[in-house]
Amino acid sequence: MVYTSLKSLPNRHYPYELQIAHLYGDLMNTYGDNGNILMLKYVAEKLGARVTIDIVSLRDDFDPKQYQLVFFGGGQDYEQSIIAKDLPGKKDGLSDYIEKGGVFLAICGGFQLLGQYYIDADGRKIDAAGVMGHYTLNQDKNRYIGDIKIHNDEFNETYYGFENHQGRTFLSSDEKPLGKVIYGCGNNKEDGTEGLHYKNVFGSYFHGPILSRNTNLAYRLVATALRQTYGQDIELPDYTAILGKEAPEEYADIKSKAEFDK
Repeated sequence: MVYTSLKSLPNRHYPYELQIAHLYGDLMNTYGDNGNILMLKYVAEKLGARVTIDIVSLRDDFDPKQYQLVFFGGGQDYEQSIIAKDLPGKKDGLSDYIEKGGVFLAICGGFQLLGQYYIDADGRKIDAAGVMGHYTLNQDKNRYIGDIKIHNDEFNETYYGFENHQGRTFLSSDEKPLGKVIYGCGNNKEDGTEGLHYKNVFGSYFHGPILSRNTNLAYRLVATALRQTYGQDIELPDYTAILGKEAPEEYADIKSKAEFDK
């Protein structure tokens, strides 16, 4: 049964409403990924939106018309294997939501589970939702762990994070990366990419959570969801008015890609 886990205070006027689906929020919360939900709520309220967050979990229907933003966090192989069995029942709804431009953030396991399949740490092939074209292979006795910095050329934005994943994800021809790796490992340590961008779907291996360190991305997600719902011409406060300047180049003088390649 879908249940509301968090909502805005009722005694304040908000010109907009934003309903967020937290996919499998009771199972997928590795490395504090639930912090992304708190950041989405914070930014949405700053932009004038009353927020309702529902956890949509096992055996729950996903109604693509009910939500304006979806978050799918990370989890361990055990939880992912359970969720993989439930996803077929949500496949049509998720596909409809994505193809119609719904705003979606998927982290680590959630990112993997939107794709075709993933190979777990024991070498078992697990069918994923199959709503997107990427797939994930495993590694033998190795993980990608450490600080990472990427740049998105389309938005001219830099994102900082921490990665900790055993999977190696490869994007399909119709998917773009969230960014190019400046330092760190990224999706697979082969093609220099990190994460995913397709329509209004954003995926990443960044834990931490990603949005608390990258408020520019949090603003982009919420503003896009509001404009998708209320029209592209609605007037929203700009990024600097509500969140201040962009994050400083906090690692620029500390790390370099060359150091990570050693």
